[in-house]
Amino acid sequence: MTDDLPTPDDRDDLEDSGGDEGRHGFRIGAAAFPAHRLDPGLHVVATPIGHLGDVSLRALETLAAADLVACEDTRTTRVLLDRYGIRNRLISYNDHNAGERRPRLLAALAEGKVVALVSDAGTPLVSDPGYRLVADCVAAGHRVIPVPGASAMLAALVLSGLPTDAFLFAGFLSARAEARRRRIEELARVPATLIFYESPHRLAESLADLVAVLGADRPAVVARELTKTFEETVRGTLGELAGIFATRTVKGEVVLMVGAPAEIATSEADVDAMLRAALARLAPGPAVAEVARLTGADRRTLYARSLELRAERGGGR
Repeated sequence: MTDDLPTPDDRDDLEDSGGDEGRHGFRIGAAAFPAHRLDPGLHVVATPIGHLGDVSLRALETLAAADLVACEDTRTTRVLLDRYGIRNRLISYNDHNAGERRPRLLAALAEGKVVALVSDAGTPLVSDPGYRLVADCVAAGHRVIPVPGASAMLAALVLSGLPTDAFLFAGFLSARAEARRRRIEELARVPATLIFYESPHRLAESLADLVAVLGADRPAVVARELTKTFEETVRGTLGELAGIFATRTVKGEVVLMVGAPAEIATSEADVDAMLRAALARLAPGPAVAEVARLTGADRRTLYARSLELRAERGGGR
């Protein structure tokens, strides 16, 4: 791959520095800093999630020294580079053009180029299209170098007040209600803080489904617009948050976190007691589903036991 990697078709989503003048360095205020030559490979660079001051010195040097910067949206990344006086070549790499751009980036790496990969905000590959590129780099034997930095997921977790010793990042919940509830059911008994990214337009629906599946009492946190002017954190139970956001218009980036399930007794006698209580209110199918969700027990085993318990009390609902 040569320096004329971009084609005329790139004119809408690729920006050039306009020459080498001003490249290979960055500025912070009035101070200028050189960017030294980097080892060839794919440098996965974390960028700020909102506040441009949250970028690391190493990230700035990498973005200035790279032969090419692959980013989701060249306009978004250009704002960051302009802030720090970096003039470098940008090429878009996103869900829409990844199939066409990936081979070209791999070819550049095969030539010993330094390619920096960034997302619009935060750490690439976290709910981001960079995963396939990294996987292909690994398969091809190219070096992958992480340049750590900001992450909305971790920023939200550390301010949440929820346990941090075990957590599960589950990405975005489905936009489809049925699939969303199925996914929540799969996560119901995970003994860890759950972290989701969510669209502001679906926050109310997701909270309502979380209440329906997990119950209203689980502790939860909504963190919005982290590090930005209108940063907001709302804490409470799932039921309380569902009520707050049911009719409220929400804007910006949202991270939704839910505390781990409370420890419950799951001895055979306890499970039988829970099944009996559920069967007094529900048909066997829903009763088994409820107890399975609460205990993590196998549904088929629970269903067989529910039939035994119904037989013991002479059938009926």
